[in-house]
Order: sequence, then C-alpha cells, then structure tokens
Amino acid sequence: MQFKSICGSVFTILATIGIFQSPASAQLIPEPWVTVGTKDSNLSYGVGVKIFDLGVEVATVSGGVTGFDALKFFGFPLVSPYAGLGLYGDKGVAYSGGVQFTPPGNTFFGAGYHSIRGINGQVGFKF
Repeated sequence: MQFKSICGSVFTILATIGIFQSPASAQLIPEPWVTVGTKDSNLSYGVGVKIFDLGVEVATVSGGVTGFDALKFFGFPLVSPYAGLGLYGDKGVAYSGGVQFTPPGNTFFGAGYHSIRGINGQVGFKF
C-alpha cells in the first residue's frame, strides 16, 4: 500500500510541475538512453526515456535489486538538469540528480548521482 502511495505522489508532483510548461515540438518525440553506474563496487545498468521534460528510468544493481525512477528535467539550450525520486525494492526510496548535455546532432550524454546506484553515465539518441 505504501508503494502505491509513494508512486502516486511522485507522479502527481512531476505532472504538476510539467503542467506549467508548454512543450516545444521537439519535446513530443521520446528520447531514450542507456545508463551504467557504480557504487561501492556494485555495477548498475538501466534504460530510460524522456518526453515533455518528464522521464522514467528502470535500472538494476548487480546485487539483484531492480527499481524505477520518475525524473523531472529542466530544459535549457544544450543542457538539461534533472531531479528524481525512485523506488528500489527492499532498498526503499531513492533520490537522484544530474545533467544531460545535448550537442548538435542525434546523440546526447549525461552524468548523475543516484542514492542507491551511485555515479552514473548516460548515452542516448534523438529520433
């Protein structure tokens, strides 16, 4: 029951923040990425997608814990800082933050920190 309450709260907050911004046409196309990170010698990997300055990331830590994060991006030209909350099984609630860089072209990259997965890097592409 607590899981549903936390998930509902996270999505409500992120949706409310997103209401006050009008997306550009480029934001209508999803931007997927892959991520790899490490914390305390535990490797983590995952996938994510961003649309309308909101994102979702699903990842697994080498110890077998899988979870998801709801992310809010703050889009600026060439750079998009983000913050997020997630849920990772018995590890509980996680927080994250970082930045994605979008140089000219179809690829982008990023770096961030996650309270359970540690330091991570991201590489993605734009359709």
